[in-house]
Amino acid sequence: MASNYNGLGLQLMTTGEKAGTWGNVTNTTWNEVKDTFGYVSIAMTADRTLTIPDGSTGTYDGRAFIIELTGTIGGTRVLDIAATAGSGSSPGGSENIEKPFIVYDNTTHAGNTLTFKVTGAAGFALSEGSTYLCYHNGTDIINTGLLSSVVADTSPQLGGNLDCNGNDIVSTSNADIDIIPHGTGDVNLGADAVQIGDNNANATLTTQGTGDLILNTNNGSSSGDITLLDGANGNIEFTNNGTGVVKFNDAAYFPEANLAFDGTQDWDVQAAPVAKVTLTDNVTFDEPSNPTTGQFISILCIQDNTGSRTIAWNGVFEFASDEAPTATTTADKGDLFSFRYNGAKWLCVGTTLALTLS
Repeated sequence: MASNYNGLGLQLMTTGEKAGTWGNVTNTTWNEVKDTFGYVSIAMTADRTLTIPDGSTGTYDGRAFIIELTGTIGGTRVLDIAATAGSGSSPGGSENIEKPFIVYDNTTHAGNTLTFKVTGAAGFALSEGSTYLCYHNGTDIINTGLLSSVVADTSPQLGGNLDCNGNDIVSTSNADIDIIPHGTGDVNLGADAVQIGDNNANATLTTQGTGDLILNTNNGSSSGDITLLDGANGNIEFTNNGTGVVKFNDAAYFPEANLAFDGTQDWDVQAAPVAKVTLTDNVTFDEPSNPTTGQFISILCIQDNTGSRTIAWNGVFEFASDEAPTATTTADKGDLFSFRYNGAKWLCVGTTLALTLS
């Protein structure tokens, strides 16, 4: 009579079958049952197919409960298993495979993907170094999400993976704690306040790599941005939403810089937009360095205790009627000049002379 097998490839006997060989068949069947709790290692250097053979053992045995995948995958790889197993007619026949697996992805992906699935179905993608409790439901391989990543070292670990669909939270001595979302997922902190810093030390919030740091609200959908641009000489930009403004509820100021006197006075207006200089001799202001169109600057020129110091200006400074005011020459008095840059000239917007400074 024809042999019959169930969905795990275990032999089923009909009435009158296997006369005189029941003992051997039973032993074989029990060994196959043992295989369903067993372990198998599979090199994923090529696509592989798990088999549940009838009455024999396969190189890649789909009866195994624990499967370790090894090797460096050199491209997109697939671990397949059929939807059904078994053969013959009633009471055996072909049946859906319905069983669990523990799969440990011990491969090196090298940027490639590895999928465990039923032939013709979608399955799910495995992550390098992760362990999965999954099952064959007769149609596809389903990931339960109940097991977590496995880290191939002996360092302490924080719960392996604290929820999270194949993501690691790993801690080693004096090492970072990395929270790595799966795929394009984000890290969402469900708290009203998030604190950083350690034992009163300074805290740094930064980007990893060359990305800009952008702060906004409501996922940026109805918010202005504060952007810290990456790179040498990068700007810090405040971009308002709609008609919003940048509001300071308390004083905002430029610290007054004290310029070292120079007969042809140098002035870096990026580093010192508000400045003062004590005149110890006659002076001619050179063209300021590092200007920005639309920028306002001011300079307080103070006569030393001798006085009589004259002030002249580079042609880039523009005064009303093209005539600079005559500076105060009284000892210890000060003259205050303010300018706005239009991209070509520093336009004088205010002059106050002969100021008593103390």
